[in-house]
Parts: sequence; C-alpha cells; structure tokens
Amino acid sequence: MSQDHTFCIAPMMQCTDLHDRFLMRLITKKAFLYTEMISSGAIIHNKNYHSLLYNNEIDSPVALQLGGSNPEDLAKCIDIINEYGYDEINLNVGCPSKRVQNGSFGACLMLDPKLITKCLRSMTEASSTPISVKCRIGVDEHDDYDFLKTFVEAVAKANVKIIIVHARKAYLSGLSPRQNRSIPELKYEVVYKLKEDFPDMQIIINGGINDISSAKIHLKYTDGVMMGRMAYDNPIILSEVDSVFYDEPLKTLSKKNILKEYFKFIERSPTKHIPLSQSLRHLYGLNKGCVGAKKFRQEINNLIIKKDLNNSLDNLSRFLN
Repeated sequence: MSQDHTFCIAPMMQCTDLHDRFLMRLITKKAFLYTEMISSGAIIHNKNYHSLLYNNEIDSPVALQLGGSNPEDLAKCIDIINEYGYDEINLNVGCPSKRVQNGSFGACLMLDPKLITKCLRSMTEASSTPISVKCRIGVDEHDDYDFLKTFVEAVAKANVKIIIVHARKAYLSGLSPRQNRSIPELKYEVVYKLKEDFPDMQIIINGGINDISSAKIHLKYTDGVMMGRMAYDNPIILSEVDSVFYDEPLKTLSKKNILKEYFKFIERSPTKHIPLSQSLRHLYGLNKGCVGAKKFRQEINNLIIKKDLNNSLDNLSRFLN
C-alpha cells in the first residue's frame, strides 16, 4: 500500500530511536517517521538489537532503516522485521561514515548499481511491506547527473518506487559524517530534475530543510520533503505539520502535557529498562529558543545524574515556556 510521504523526518543515528519517535508523534500524528539505521548483521546475529525493532500503533506511519549489502542477509532481515509491523523498510545508500563503508554499505553502494538491484530485489521478494531507498546525488568524483540517473534506473529495475534523495553528494574520505551533512553543496535542482525524469516514482527531497515555508516550496517539485536535524533539535517546529501539509485542524499539546505523556512512556514497558541518559536527552530541544531553555536543559542533566524521575515532572515543567 502506498504511503503518504508529504512530510518525513529523517533517520538519524543515536537520535530517532523509539523514545524520540514517541516524542515526535506527540507533536505530529501525520509525519512519516524513520528509525535510526540498524545493520543487517546486528539484526541477524545479535538478538539484543531486536529491542530496537519494537514498534507500536502510536508510532505509525514509520519506516525501519536497514544497512547492508548482502542480498541473502537482507532477505533474512526482512523475514525478522516483518513481525514488527513497520509501514516501510528503507535501505541506506547514503551514509558516508567509515564504519559503514567498512561494512560495504551506505553511500559506497551507489557505485555498484548491479549490486543495488540484487539487494533490492531480494528485499522486495521477501516483503509485502513497501521498500524504499535513501541516497545522495553523487559520490566523490561521481557527481554528474548521468551517474545519479543510472543509479535510479537500477533501483527501478527492482520494482522499488520510493527514493529519498539527500541533495548533496557524499565524500567517502576527507569529511566526517557531520561535515558531509553540511559542507557539500546543496543542489536541489538535481532532485527536481530526477522527478521530471522518473514521474512514476515517489521522489522525496532531503538536505538543509529547516522550516515549514521552505518545505512547502520543495513540494512544488517533489512528492515529499524530509526534515532532519532541525526536527530533532527543535521538535516544536513540527506542531504545524499536520495542519499545513495534511489539512488537519491545528491541534497541539502544550509543552507541559507533552512532557507528562513522555514521562509516562518512559516509565512503562517496553522502555523502562532503557537508561535515563538515553531517553531524556531527546527533550533538550523541547524549550529551544525560549526563556528558561538553559535551566530546562540543566534540570534534565540533573535527572540523568540522579537516575530518578520521582517527583521530577513538576520541577522540570516550571522551566517550560
């Protein structure tokens, strides 16, 4: 079943875990969410990672992002992931980190279109859930439009119809993953051209989208937009998403009620075993740019040190604006 990708929130390592997605879902019911990337090896060989696969109805619509390059292993992963009820499974073909390169996946996969087709075919054959790809517009010196077009043609051969394109090329050496998110030049027109040449595919644009107004502009040329770090650093920016992009009545929880519901979620299964240092850090941006923001962050740090949420909700709420 085709999903609505009008507004998506990017997969981000050490960010878009279960807690963060719950926080975002309190603010927007419609945005399409993505998990942080999980490697195929972790899913197949380390059952401890299966706790990361947990999904629930309040999280939907949500996609799981998978990293890997072995067609057989990816098919095995799909068999495991199918049990968790995700709305989409996304293959990461855009991450430039050394660790990911050492596993022969991520952005370096864009250099091997034949392997991409094999990987995606194994995934589509194993899954009744839609498969998507997240990529860059190029890799190192391979940054002309024909290179990107050839890659997308390889994706289409596997009957995959959803491509999320970060409108920067990736540098496999010389830049850190963080630098790769900001230093390479943004070329939105390349993604717009891709939509013109592949009208039957869903093309979602990603990269440098930091506000609602610019997202609306991109939707004139693409099927969807994906916001990344801004959504994580300042989650309240998402409070307009449902009304602006999905014609829903403007209806938002107060920050204090968001905090209250989030605390309830921390305290109940299956998340209560997760350290507070991991679950509370997603709240840092809840009061971003407001009076009391610094004291709010300091109080979160105090809770992490104390490792105790008892009687802390009212104290933390008083710093919210």
